[in-house]
Amino acid sequence: MGTDIHGFIECRWDRWLDEDDRRWEKAIDLAHLYNGRSYLAFGSLFGVRDTTSFRPLADHRGFPPDMSRDVSAAIEPWSPDAFGASWITWAELSAVDWDEAANEVDECVHEYRRIPDGSWEMYGRNSSLTRFAQLSGLTDPHALHRAGSAHPEGTEWPDGNRLFHIGRLRRSHSVPDSDWGAVWSIMRTLSNLHGAEGVRLVVWFEG
Repeated sequence: MGTDIHGFIECRWDRWLDEDDRRWEKAIDLAHLYNGRSYLAFGSLFGVRDTTSFRPLADHRGFPPDMSRDVSAAIEPWSPDAFGASWITWAELSAVDWDEAANEVDECVHEYRRIPDGSWEMYGRNSSLTRFAQLSGLTDPHALHRAGSAHPEGTEWPDGNRLFHIGRLRRSHSVPDSDWGAVWSIMRTLSNLHGAEGVRLVVWFEG
């Protein structure tokens, strides 16, 4: 059984209000913006499932005590099965060094492809394995999927306009815009109204 993430974006009016009037409100269900199951992302963000690649940004903080009533009510049916609850503000996310390198070499081989400006852009992990097997000579499926354990960091296999490489992920690779861009876009937009500290993502996990 796999692990799934659930959550909500909340916002709070911080401007022009007295402290007693500043209440968190539900903005949008995470399910409308993210529908993946990336353990690398879960670990990088919240310390769930993958706990070795990156230092978690918001590790098991629990549910915020001042969360909105709507979010609190939505969580109630999940309570018996929920774990790994945490939250993170847009202020924290916008300050992240997304170029930070992972703590260890990735077991997966990285495929890069040349883009129009001549530079290399990461295309995938353990992608195009049929071609990679031809270039590397790896035939055992287990070794093929864990090439990073069999070859030194920095080993490369050029293949025209693509390149296979053994190396470390960047934090941006663990939480790619292709998966999380919609979440960040909504939080960024809300922060223009509520301030970076007035927007947060509240999550929990089940499975």
